Amino acid sequence: MTATIAVLINMGSLHRLFPFWLAGVCALVVGFSPWLLLAILYGVVAQFFVEYVMHRFLYHREPPTDQSVFNALYRSHIGHHEFPNDAEFFTGDDHWYPVRFGLLSVAIHTIILWPFLGFGTALLTAYVALFVGSVSAYTFYEYCHTLAHLNVPKGWFGQRVTRSHLAHHFQDHRATFHVSFGMGWIDRLFGTKHDRTVARDRFDRKTMLSMGMDPEDLRLVTARKAFGITKGPRNTQQS
Repeated sequence: MTATIAVLINMGSLHRLFPFWLAGVCALVVGFSPWLLLAILYGVVAQFFVEYVMHRFLYHREPPTDQSVFNALYRSHIGHHEFPNDAEFFTGDDHWYPVRFGLLSVAIHTIILWPFLGFGTALLTAYVALFVGSVSAYTFYEYCHTLAHLNVPKGWFGQRVTRSHLAHHFQDHRATFHVSFGMGWIDRLFGTKHDRTVARDRFDRKTMLSMGMDPEDLRLVTARKAFGITKGPRNTQQS
């Protein structure tokens, strides 16, 4: 746990989210209502769906042909698949993105709730749901994800998280898009649950770490150079 927490402490996105989370906790205490506990639960569940949707449809979308757009996708996710043990690629480099996403989500939820709750209550409910509930769930996601990739002693929890997530990296990158512990039901709901037979049929050792792309694809080679990487990925699974 110590090694995992050490990585999380240095994550720029969590640094930027923390003041918003703390403000949400203060707002929860000052304006407490039992309904805000339901708002937090909503925020947690919403974040788990966001985790799945972004991973599947944004990070695993068809590789862009425009090199600058491809480079951005490489830095945010493809590079992580090619070099899964490198903590530099555990997250993207736009550390303000979660804050912008959260503020936009608060604005949208406030507008939707305004006619029913009034502006003040709508804003409080949306803020607590998203900056307390969702940010807490996002932090849990980052913990699970980091733990899965670190080569450290792991108990029952860590082994379950690692086994599930590394199946996505090393067996079938087109399945198991959830990362957070206990969220496998989302993959089952959307038909992307890991299946050993399907994974075996899909498996291609040469392209597995490059998410189905030829490792020598010019876009990959160019992106690696752009980020100072001088060699391609090694097609071996971490222990």
